[in-house]
Amino acid sequence: MYTEHYGLTERPFQLTPDARYWFDSRTHKKAMAYLGYGLAQGEGFILVTGEIGAGKSTLAAHLLATIDRERLNAVSLVSTQVEGEDMLRLVAQGLGLDVAGAPKAELLDRVERALIEEARRGRRTLLVVDEAQTLAHSALEELRMLSNFTSQGRALIQIFLLGQPEFRDRIAAEPALEQLRQRIIATHHLEPIEAAEVEGYVVHRLAVAGWSGRPAFRPDAFQALYRHSGGILRRLNQLAGRVLLYAAVEQLESLGAEDVEAVVADLGADRPQSAAPERPLPLRGAQPQEPVRDLALERRVASLEARLDEQEKIVRRVLTLLVEWVENGQQAPGYTNAA
Repeated sequence: MYTEHYGLTERPFQLTPDARYWFDSRTHKKAMAYLGYGLAQGEGFILVTGEIGAGKSTLAAHLLATIDRERLNAVSLVSTQVEGEDMLRLVAQGLGLDVAGAPKAELLDRVERALIEEARRGRRTLLVVDEAQTLAHSALEELRMLSNFTSQGRALIQIFLLGQPEFRDRIAAEPALEQLRQRIIATHHLEPIEAAEVEGYVVHRLAVAGWSGRPAFRPDAFQALYRHSGGILRRLNQLAGRVLLYAAVEQLESLGAEDVEAVVADLGADRPQSAAPERPLPLRGAQPQEPVRDLALERRVASLEARLDEQEKIVRRVLTLLVEWVENGQQAPGYTNAA
């Protein structure tokens, strides 16, 4: 709904990785520098880790969108906790091979021949594996074995691993992964973006989506967005998207910290509250104690009650808009009939 209201061509804060929305933050520039160095070496493993939502998949999408396809054959996989032979089959399928029912020995032979053929065409092969922290040891071992394939003294495949921080720790700690560890030629850990970068990030994504300055963002809005997202890009996208929806419903043309706080309060109210811990039974003969008042909790409850009234107003406004769309014979924006 907010895209039409503010004249945007698309949702600027969607969660699906899209290379068009690449933003050169300090940590992402550094990651690309390490990737550039690693790719120049033409062999071994490149490892990039980061917290959930830090932008690893967007980094991979940006890399794949910028490489020279005439010189580099890129195969992209998302790990799904596969074992060794299944990983080989995924690689083979990524290379365009029909490997249904092929035994492992034949599988390896066909993969090697396909890599050699790519090398004859003057193209190196880059394998990008996302969510690498879910890979079984056998799958990592098969990837290491693939990195041994050479022709005329040059590696036939280079492997780019993306994973969460525990994968980096696993690589460093497990003795069984020593041989793979020795083949890692470049590594980088994606940090959250900095507070000073939030404004540039938000404005960049809005501009890609056709933003013309509506709604305007005041400086304290960017400070609040950073405070509640911690600079984690996925959290920032989720929050910014909800703030735009809130702004459209409230018919706002300028957004500040108070609007971000209102959305955060709504999000908190939407989350299920965890059950309160059971109080221990009093000892026999002990005097009953007066219940301890939790003033912070009381203030929170009062705040949530106030927000409920506002939410009801928002729901009524949304329903009014939907009724108008139906009466005019139009389809609600962003809605697609299921088949």
